[in-house]
Amino acid sequence: MEFWVVQSFNGLSYAALLFLLGGGLTLIFGVMRVINIAQGSFFMVGGYVGYSIISLTGNFYLGILIACLALSLIGMIIERFSLRRLAGVNLRNMLATMGIALFLQDSSLLIWGGDPLSISVPNYLSGSVQIGNLYFPALRIFMILEAVLIFIVLMLVERKTRVGAIVRASIDNPETAEGLGIHVPLVRMGVFGLGALITAFGGVTGCAFMSIYPGLDFEMLVFAFVVVILGGMGSIPGAFIGAIIVGLMDNFGKALLPELSYFTVFAPMALMLAIRPMGLFGKG
Repeated sequence: MEFWVVQSFNGLSYAALLFLLGGGLTLIFGVMRVINIAQGSFFMVGGYVGYSIISLTGNFYLGILIACLALSLIGMIIERFSLRRLAGVNLRNMLATMGIALFLQDSSLLIWGGDPLSISVPNYLSGSVQIGNLYFPALRIFMILEAVLIFIVLMLVERKTRVGAIVRASIDNPETAEGLGIHVPLVRMGVFGLGALITAFGGVTGCAFMSIYPGLDFEMLVFAFVVVILGGMGSIPGAFIGAIIVGLMDNFGKALLPELSYFTVFAPMALMLAIRPMGLFGKG
Protein backbone atom coordinates (compact mmCIF):
# COMPACT_ATOMS: atom_id res chain seq x y z
CA MET A 1 0.00 0.00 0.00
CA GLU A 2 2.84 2.36 0.88
CA PHE A 3 4.34 1.88 -2.60
CA TRP A 4 1.11 2.88 -4.35
CA VAL A 5 0.57 5.95 -2.17
CA VAL A 6 4.13 7.23 -2.61
CA GLN A 7 4.20 6.58 -6.34
CA SER A 8 0.80 8.22 -6.79
CA PHE A 9 2.02 11.27 -4.89
CA ASN A 10 5.18 11.48 -7.01
CA GLY A 11 3.09 11.12 -10.15
CA LEU A 12 0.74 13.92 -9.09
CA SER A 13 3.64 16.24 -8.27
CA TYR A 14 5.09 15.65 -11.73
CA ALA A 15 1.60 16.18 -13.16
CA ALA A 16 1.56 19.61 -11.49
CA LEU A 17 4.60 20.61 -13.55
CA LEU A 18 3.14 19.17 -16.72
CA PHE A 19 -0.07 21.12 -16.19
CA LEU A 20 1.80 24.42 -15.94
CA LEU A 21 3.71 23.56 -19.11
CA GLY A 22 0.80 22.04 -21.04
CA GLY A 23 -1.69 24.59 -19.68
CA GLY A 24 0.36 27.44 -21.11
CA LEU A 25 0.62 25.62 -24.44
CA THR A 26 -3.11 24.88 -24.70
CA LEU A 27 -4.03 28.41 -23.58
CA ILE A 28 -2.00 29.90 -26.43
CA PHE A 29 -3.45 27.46 -28.94
CA GLY A 30 -7.01 28.07 -27.75
CA VAL A 31 -6.81 31.80 -28.48
CA MET A 32 -4.31 32.04 -31.34
CA ARG A 33 -4.44 28.58 -32.95
CA VAL A 34 -0.64 28.59 -32.78
CA ILE A 35 1.27 25.39 -31.97
CA ASN A 36 4.02 26.98 -29.91
CA ILE A 37 7.21 24.94 -30.26
CA ALA A 38 8.97 27.47 -28.01
CA GLN A 39 6.87 26.50 -24.99
CA GLY A 40 9.56 24.18 -23.64
CA SER A 41 12.08 27.00 -24.05
CA PHE A 42 9.89 29.28 -21.92
CA PHE A 43 10.04 26.56 -19.24
CA MET A 44 13.83 26.28 -19.43
CA VAL A 45 14.57 30.01 -19.66
CA GLY A 46 12.16 30.66 -16.79
CA GLY A 47 14.19 28.21 -14.73
CA TYR A 48 17.46 29.89 -15.70
CA VAL A 49 16.17 33.40 -14.91
CA GLY A 50 14.80 32.16 -11.59
CA TYR A 51 18.16 30.55 -10.82
CA SER A 52 20.02 33.82 -11.48
CA ILE A 53 17.70 35.95 -9.35
CA ILE A 54 17.63 33.44 -6.49
CA SER A 55 21.43 33.15 -6.58
CA LEU A 56 21.79 36.94 -6.40
CA THR A 57 19.13 37.70 -3.79
CA GLY A 58 18.56 34.43 -1.94
CA ASN A 59 14.81 35.05 -2.31
CA PHE A 60 12.96 32.10 -3.88
CA TYR A 61 9.68 33.95 -4.42
CA LEU A 62 11.38 36.98 -5.94
CA GLY A 63 13.02 34.60 -8.40
CA ILE A 64 9.61 33.21 -9.35
CA LEU A 65 8.12 36.69 -9.71
CA ILE A 66 10.88 38.11 -11.92
CA ALA A 67 11.08 34.96 -14.05
CA CYS A 68 7.33 35.10 -14.65
CA LEU A 69 7.38 38.80 -15.53
CA ALA A 70 10.44 38.42 -17.77
CA LEU A 71 9.02 35.49 -19.73
CA SER A 72 5.63 37.18 -20.00
CA LEU A 73 7.32 40.21 -21.53
CA ILE A 74 9.36 38.01 -23.88
CA GLY A 75 6.20 36.19 -24.92
CA MET A 76 4.33 39.41 -25.70
CA ILE A 77 7.28 40.74 -27.70
CA ILE A 78 7.39 37.50 -29.70
CA GLU A 79 3.66 37.68 -30.42
CA ARG A 80 3.74 41.37 -31.37
CA PHE A 81 6.76 41.40 -33.66
CA SER A 82 6.82 37.85 -35.03
CA LEU A 83 3.63 35.82 -34.81
CA ARG A 84 1.21 38.66 -35.47
CA ARG A 85 2.79 39.22 -38.87
CA LEU A 86 2.09 35.57 -39.72
CA ALA A 87 -1.49 35.48 -38.43
CA GLY A 88 -3.52 32.73 -40.06
CA VAL A 89 -0.51 30.94 -41.52
CA ASN A 90 -0.19 27.89 -39.25
CA LEU A 91 2.88 26.28 -40.80
CA ARG A 92 4.84 29.52 -40.82
CA ASN A 93 3.78 30.22 -37.25
CA MET A 94 5.00 26.80 -36.15
CA LEU A 95 8.31 27.24 -38.00
CA ALA A 96 8.70 30.70 -36.47
CA THR A 97 8.25 29.32 -32.95
CA MET A 98 10.75 26.56 -33.78
CA GLY A 99 13.28 29.24 -34.72
CA ILE A 100 12.52 31.13 -31.51
CA ALA A 101 13.02 27.93 -29.52
CA LEU A 102 16.44 27.34 -31.09
CA PHE A 103 17.40 30.98 -30.50
CA LEU A 104 16.41 30.79 -26.82
CA GLN A 105 18.24 27.48 -26.43
CA ASP A 106 21.49 28.84 -27.90
CA SER A 107 21.17 32.10 -25.95
CA SER A 108 20.74 30.13 -22.72
CA LEU A 109 23.82 28.07 -23.52
CA LEU A 110 25.80 31.26 -24.17
CA ILE A 111 24.65 33.01 -20.98
CA TRP A 112 24.47 30.16 -18.44
CA GLY A 113 26.82 27.57 -19.96
CA GLY A 114 26.28 23.87 -20.44
CA ASP A 115 26.66 22.60 -16.87
CA PRO A 116 23.55 21.48 -14.97
CA LEU A 117 22.39 24.07 -12.45
CA SER A 118 20.20 23.66 -9.36
CA ILE A 119 17.87 26.13 -7.68
CA SER A 120 17.96 26.54 -3.91
CA VAL A 121 14.65 26.58 -2.04
CA PRO A 122 13.74 27.87 1.45
CA ASN A 123 14.46 25.49 4.29
CA TYR A 124 10.79 24.77 4.92
CA LEU A 125 10.45 23.55 1.32
CA SER A 126 13.58 21.43 1.41
CA GLY A 127 12.31 19.15 4.16
CA SER A 128 9.51 16.62 4.39
CA VAL A 129 6.00 16.55 5.81
CA GLN A 130 4.94 13.49 7.81
CA ILE A 131 1.46 12.14 7.15
CA GLY A 132 0.88 8.99 9.16
CA ASN A 133 3.91 6.77 8.69
CA LEU A 134 4.88 8.35 5.39
CA TYR A 135 7.09 11.34 4.58
CA PHE A 136 6.33 13.56 1.59
CA PRO A 137 8.77 16.19 0.22
CA ALA A 138 7.47 19.65 1.04
CA LEU A 139 8.54 21.02 -2.34
CA ARG A 140 6.39 18.50 -4.19
CA ILE A 141 3.41 19.37 -1.99
CA PHE A 142 4.01 23.03 -2.84
CA MET A 143 4.07 22.17 -6.56
CA ILE A 144 0.75 20.34 -6.36
CA LEU A 145 -0.90 23.16 -4.41
CA GLU A 146 0.33 25.87 -6.78
CA ALA A 147 -0.87 23.95 -9.85
CA VAL A 148 -4.33 23.43 -8.31
CA LEU A 149 -4.52 27.10 -7.33
CA ILE A 150 -3.53 28.29 -10.82
CA PHE A 151 -6.07 25.92 -12.38
CA ILE A 152 -8.85 27.27 -10.13
CA VAL A 153 -7.89 30.90 -10.86
CA LEU A 154 -7.80 30.28 -14.62
CA MET A 155 -11.21 28.60 -14.57
CA LEU A 156 -12.76 31.38 -12.44
CA VAL A 157 -11.31 34.08 -14.70
CA GLU A 158 -12.49 32.27 -17.83
CA ARG A 159 -16.05 31.59 -16.66
CA LYS A 160 -16.88 34.26 -14.09
CA THR A 161 -15.18 37.50 -15.16
CA ARG A 162 -15.49 40.09 -17.92
CA VAL A 163 -11.91 39.35 -18.97
CA GLY A 164 -12.86 35.74 -19.57
CA ALA A 165 -15.88 36.81 -21.60
CA ILE A 166 -13.67 39.05 -23.75
CA VAL A 167 -11.22 36.21 -24.36
CA ARG A 168 -14.02 33.79 -25.27
CA ALA A 169 -15.51 36.35 -27.66
CA SER A 170 -12.12 36.86 -29.28
CA ILE A 171 -11.85 33.10 -29.83
CA ASP A 172 -15.39 32.37 -31.01
CA ASN A 173 -15.93 35.32 -33.32
CA PRO A 174 -13.03 37.77 -33.60
CA GLU A 175 -14.78 39.87 -36.28
CA THR A 176 -17.83 40.47 -34.08
CA ALA A 177 -15.59 41.10 -31.08
CA GLU A 178 -13.72 43.78 -33.05
CA GLY A 179 -17.08 45.32 -33.98
CA LEU A 180 -17.98 45.52 -30.28
CA GLY A 181 -14.80 47.45 -29.56
CA ILE A 182 -12.63 44.59 -28.30
CA HIS A 183 -9.01 44.94 -29.41
CA VAL A 184 -8.49 41.31 -30.44
CA PRO A 185 -4.73 41.64 -31.24
CA LEU A 186 -4.17 43.00 -27.72
CA VAL A 187 -6.14 40.09 -26.25
CA ARG A 188 -4.00 37.62 -28.20
CA MET A 189 -0.79 39.30 -27.10
CA GLY A 190 -1.94 39.22 -23.47
CA VAL A 191 -2.89 35.54 -23.65
CA PHE A 192 0.45 34.65 -25.23
CA GLY A 193 2.20 36.50 -22.42
CA LEU A 194 0.03 34.71 -19.85
CA GLY A 195 0.87 31.33 -21.38
CA ALA A 196 4.58 32.15 -21.13
CA LEU A 197 4.13 33.40 -17.55
CA ILE A 198 2.43 30.18 -16.38
CA THR A 199 5.13 28.08 -18.02
CA ALA A 200 7.92 30.14 -16.41
CA PHE A 201 6.24 29.59 -13.03
CA GLY A 202 6.50 25.86 -13.65
CA GLY A 203 10.07 26.25 -14.87
CA VAL A 204 11.33 27.83 -11.64
CA THR A 205 9.54 25.49 -9.25
CA GLY A 206 10.22 22.45 -11.42
CA CYS A 207 13.91 23.22 -11.71
CA ALA A 208 14.07 23.52 -7.93
CA PHE A 209 14.17 19.72 -7.82
CA MET A 210 15.29 19.05 -11.41
CA SER A 211 18.60 20.25 -12.77
CA ILE A 212 18.48 22.92 -15.47
CA TYR A 213 20.53 22.02 -18.53
CA PRO A 214 20.57 22.63 -22.29
CA GLY A 215 18.10 20.31 -23.98
CA LEU A 216 15.61 20.35 -21.10
CA ASP A 217 13.30 22.47 -23.24
CA PHE A 218 12.70 19.87 -25.93
CA GLU A 219 12.51 17.04 -23.39
CA MET A 220 9.67 18.80 -21.58
CA LEU A 221 8.01 19.91 -24.82
CA VAL A 222 7.34 16.29 -25.81
CA PHE A 223 5.41 15.69 -22.58
CA ALA A 224 3.53 18.97 -23.01
CA PHE A 225 2.24 17.79 -26.38
CA VAL A 226 1.16 14.46 -24.91
CA VAL A 227 -0.78 16.35 -22.22
CA VAL A 228 -2.64 18.61 -24.65
CA ILE A 229 -3.34 15.80 -27.13
CA LEU A 230 -4.90 13.72 -24.37
CA GLY A 231 -6.89 16.58 -22.87
CA GLY A 232 -7.78 18.38 -26.09
CA MET A 233 -6.03 21.38 -27.63
CA GLY A 234 -7.38 24.63 -26.25
CA SER A 235 -8.98 23.17 -23.12
CA ILE A 236 -7.66 24.14 -19.67
CA PRO A 237 -9.64 21.35 -17.90
CA GLY A 238 -8.33 18.98 -20.57
CA ALA A 239 -4.75 20.04 -19.82
CA PHE A 240 -5.36 19.48 -16.10
CA ILE A 241 -6.76 15.96 -16.58
CA GLY A 242 -4.21 15.14 -19.28
CA ALA A 243 -1.37 16.18 -16.99
CA ILE A 244 -2.65 13.89 -14.22
CA ILE A 245 -2.88 10.96 -16.63
CA VAL A 246 0.60 11.53 -18.05
CA GLY A 247 2.17 12.19 -14.64
CA LEU A 248 0.78 8.98 -13.14
CA MET A 249 1.49 6.86 -16.22
CA ASP A 250 5.06 8.13 -16.45
CA ASN A 251 5.80 7.59 -12.77
CA PHE A 252 4.24 4.12 -12.51
CA GLY A 253 5.77 3.16 -15.85
CA LYS A 254 9.26 4.00 -14.59
CA ALA A 255 8.62 2.22 -11.27
CA LEU A 256 7.00 -0.96 -12.61
CA LEU A 257 8.21 -1.27 -16.21
CA PRO A 258 11.34 0.88 -16.56
CA GLU A 259 12.28 -0.71 -19.89
CA LEU A 260 8.84 0.29 -21.27
CA SER A 261 8.50 3.65 -19.52
CA TYR A 262 8.15 5.65 -22.74
CA PHE A 263 5.57 3.20 -24.05
CA THR A 264 3.38 3.70 -20.97
CA VAL A 265 3.37 7.46 -21.64
CA PHE A 266 2.87 7.50 -25.39
CA ALA A 267 0.50 4.53 -25.66
CA PRO A 268 -2.45 6.48 -24.13
CA MET A 269 -1.76 9.31 -26.58
CA ALA A 270 -1.77 6.93 -29.55
CA LEU A 271 -4.96 5.31 -28.28
CA MET A 272 -6.63 8.71 -27.84
CA LEU A 273 -5.67 9.76 -31.37
CA ALA A 274 -7.21 6.55 -32.71
CA ILE A 275 -10.46 6.76 -30.71
CA ARG A 276 -11.01 10.49 -30.18
CA PRO A 277 -8.54 12.63 -32.18
CA MET A 278 -9.79 15.87 -30.63
CA GLY A 279 -8.91 14.69 -27.08
CA LEU A 280 -11.03 14.26 -23.96
CA PHE A 281 -12.28 17.86 -23.83
CA GLY A 282 -11.51 18.98 -27.35
CA LYS A 283 -14.18 20.15 -29.73
CA GLY A 284 -14.69 18.22 -32.93
